[in-house]
Amino acid sequence: MSEFLFLGLPIRPEQQGWFFCLFLGMYLTTVLGNCSPSCSSAGLSPPHPMYFYLSHLALTDVSFSSVTVPNMLMNMQTQEQSISYAGCIAQMYFFIFFTDLDFLLTSMAYDRYVAICHPLHYTTIMREGLCTLLVAVSWILSWASALSKPLLLAQLSCADNIIPHFFCGLAVLFKLSCLDISLNELVIFTVGVAVITLPLICILVSYGCIAANTLKVPSTKGICKAFSTCSSHLSVVSLHYGTIIGLYFFPSSSTSNDKDIVASMTYTVVTLLLNPFIYSLRNRDIKGALERLFSRATVSSQ
Repeated sequence: MSEFLFLGLPIRPEQQGWFFCLFLGMYLTTVLGNCSPSCSSAGLSPPHPMYFYLSHLALTDVSFSSVTVPNMLMNMQTQEQSISYAGCIAQMYFFIFFTDLDFLLTSMAYDRYVAICHPLHYTTIMREGLCTLLVAVSWILSWASALSKPLLLAQLSCADNIIPHFFCGLAVLFKLSCLDISLNELVIFTVGVAVITLPLICILVSYGCIAANTLKVPSTKGICKAFSTCSSHLSVVSLHYGTIIGLYFFPSSSTSNDKDIVASMTYTVVTLLLNPFIYSLRNRDIKGALERLFSRATVSSQ
């Protein structure tokens, strides 16, 4: 098998131009929107640990979107739907690698826990070395999780090279196999459940401790402050895990490829488009830092 052929999105040829402009605009908005956490982190003095995490989350979102969307846009424009075998495997690997950001969200949940439950010791606990270690561990675990899945394809042979999707996904490639994949699916399910549930449990434990600490001295001001501190992270966690659970734990039937494509498009385009707006528009520090950066750029240009 030297190459695969995509069937692409389930849209009519006369609609290709409209959807191309729509997805191109959404992709560019995602890339530009995710630049704001990195720019604001540079504009804050002293830098805040949360913005260090946000810059890595932004990098993950941009990279994840860039794995599939540019290739999809190129295929829509050129009508060239083929991809090499090596390119397909690489796309699948990086798709899985940047999907496993659960560990990064767990580190951010711990940051929120320290900020609310131990505010006086926040700068002591969340020092630069610990933040760097947590992010490094997140990337290493994501790399290990992603590497374990493409290796399962090494012993499989494909009966067909037609992919009824717009990118190379592990589940889609498994459907093309002419061999028994029951053991492979069991390994994938076990690893997937561990990667998804363990970070989610840690996040829930963190927010359970936050809730218990907040309710010890119940006051409207304290509850509002805790909610304001955690609302952005909670929104991103809910959006991420809600989409993951709907896409992988409640998949549609094998004959409903169009529903799978729409769900994947929601996860790879729409979700990543919302993340920067959730953080940037709800955070005064980020907006203030961006205003200072724009004012400096305006002064320097004059």
